[in-house]
Amino acid sequence: MGNGWHEWPLVLFTVLGQCVAGALIVSGLGWFATKDDGVARQRLVRSMFFLWLVMGIGFLASIMHLGSPLRAFNSLNRVGSSALSNEIAAGSIFFAVGGFWWLVAVLGKMPEALGKLWLLVSMVLGLVFIWAMTRVYQIDTVPTWYNGYTTLAFFLTAFVSGPLFAALLLRSARVSFNGVTFAAIAVLALLASIGVIVLQGVSLGEIHSSVQQASALVPDYGRLQVWRIVLIAAGLGCWICPLVRRKDPAVMGLLAGLILVLAGELIGRGLFYGLHMTVGMAVAG
Repeated sequence: MGNGWHEWPLVLFTVLGQCVAGALIVSGLGWFATKDDGVARQRLVRSMFFLWLVMGIGFLASIMHLGSPLRAFNSLNRVGSSALSNEIAAGSIFFAVGGFWWLVAVLGKMPEALGKLWLLVSMVLGLVFIWAMTRVYQIDTVPTWYNGYTTLAFFLTAFVSGPLFAALLLRSARVSFNGVTFAAIAVLALLASIGVIVLQGVSLGEIHSSVQQASALVPDYGRLQVWRIVLIAAGLGCWICPLVRRKDPAVMGLLAGLILVLAGELIGRGLFYGLHMTVGMAVAG
């Protein structure tokens, strides 16, 4: 039993990767919207450096989990037949394609038509990366993960944290965007996350083996989930409150909000790993 923090490299990798994928989509839409203002577009591109910095931190955490960079390369030997290999391949391709787009764009060498297509492909690859992550945990011998809640939770992390990260980048680049729309998406994702927490909490009481009850894996599950929601709500509040007052959020306020949201999502992902339950004779219901 535990809270899953022994898997902190995977906690960081998955949460940061999903956050970056979501943020690239929103900031990418901001890039498309600045087609008539090349100076603002270039400011935005420069601020998008932090997407790839955070993604790099996530990959470093992943390598720490695997033990060495060589092991990471070796894990690619089973692409197509191994969910883990597919995840690493999808993440690497997303990182490489998106990062190279940023490098060429920040140097001012990107033709506009090619840049649009390249960025759009990078955004789609981000979604593919999240999907590949979810497949790693669809293991029929781990009944606490082998369900739709895992897939939902991973995508919802992107939709909760990604728009806020993008808002920070767009605001720091002084690029105007429809913050209300994306803030609403993040709030809806939070509400959906609460629904997942409730439904999954109920389902845990129905999963057990001959020697173990799933609900006993993380005794503080309910309390920690409450803290998770409080942190995420507070973080989104740093973004939403200025919008309600019809003011532009401050960069430092958005940064504080992002830190709070990521802290909440890290708690949630730690609980996810704490629910690991490998059994050969598990039953649900």
